[in-house]
Amino acid sequence: MSRVPHLDPEKLAPEQRKVYDAIVAGPRGRVVGPLLVWLPSPGLADRAQALGAFCRFGTSLPPRLSELAILVTGAHWQAAFEWHEHAPIGLKAGLDAGTIEAIRVGKSPNLAKSDEAAVYAFAKEILDTRKVSASTYQRAVAEVGLTAVVELVGILGYYSLVSMTIIAFEVPPPDGAPHPFVS
Repeated sequence: MSRVPHLDPEKLAPEQRKVYDAIVAGPRGRVVGPLLVWLPSPGLADRAQALGAFCRFGTSLPPRLSELAILVTGAHWQAAFEWHEHAPIGLKAGLDAGTIEAIRVGKSPNLAKSDEAAVYAFAKEILDTRKVSASTYQRAVAEVGLTAVVELVGILGYYSLVSMTIIAFEVPPPDGAPHPFVS
């Protein structure tokens, strides 16, 4: 059973309403999933949603690479809501359906694009081992640049927060979709 707070938008405290309205007015256009969970703490919700807007829409990484990093993170944490939100976005951003499916089932995708391979390797290594080897780091910087690698770490960290929120508050997949990580 979900632990997502049931908040009536018409009955939010002024600080909560300000954050709610900012999210709705922004590029997301709606308050769902972890964004809804964070509203009882408007200070956290405001800062987290602003960081999320930057990580999703404002980095120097092209959307295809951002979504790749988001999907690797969502699969790592097995965050169903995040997966269902971002798998279609990743496909629209130019990721191959086979790549997305391989990540979902925990297999290494066959990545022909060198920037995708570098971002995938970096994301997997830091999430799986809590380290980044010199060769993986150098490869990522060579492919996408230092600024993008800094932002990549931000994306991985932010979407780990999102994923942990989804897990802790048992945010269900949208619209009754099946859990993508349960066989």
